[in-house]
Amino acid sequence: MEKHSIKVDEYIEKSPDFAKPILNYLRETIHEVCPDAEEAIKWQFPTFMYKGKILCSITSFKQYCSLGFWLHQEMSTLKELETTAEKSSMFSLGKITKMEDLPSRPQLKKAIREAMELTDMGVTMKRAAPSKTETVVPDYFKEILTQNKKALEIFEKSSPSFRKEYVNWISEAKTEATRNKRIEQALEWIAEGKGRNWKYERK
Repeated sequence: MEKHSIKVDEYIEKSPDFAKPILNYLRETIHEVCPDAEEAIKWQFPTFMYKGKILCSITSFKQYCSLGFWLHQEMSTLKELETTAEKSSMFSLGKITKMEDLPSRPQLKKAIREAMELTDMGVTMKRAAPSKTETVVPDYFKEILTQNKKALEIFEKSSPSFRKEYVNWISEAKTEATRNKRIEQALEWIAEGKGRNWKYERK
């Protein structure tokens, strides 16, 4: 990993024109507040690592871009932020379409500092309680799937048990590192039309 990755440069360069200044602004602010942050590409998104843990990620789609903090649910500062779009566990700032949608610089810096403090304290992401009726696909996994059209198409067309096995496997990861590896592996297998336990299925 690098403090400034060429792959992140390329990601921003390939993003829609409206998103480029927003992503560059977020990137610069993150490095200003967290000089130790290292850049990497995870799930095809530019991700900022702090002390070996995911601090946050910036994302860009055709209609909007955003920033998501890994410990979103644990952060009190995010409750103070006002954004124009509905928030999700994946996108802490909602759907950003212009610079004016961003929180103020002091607010953004405060949120980044809180994310760093929580990481220093060893706080980890809480696992969502499983649904008793049907398997709920986490927002972050939905968004990651949208980046892989083939995997998304197969996942949506597959049986409920197929989806449930993958969602449970990912959700039950006890560490961020394990969760990251499982998501990357899941995307590969799903794109190939393989079930979670394909190795043990009768041929």
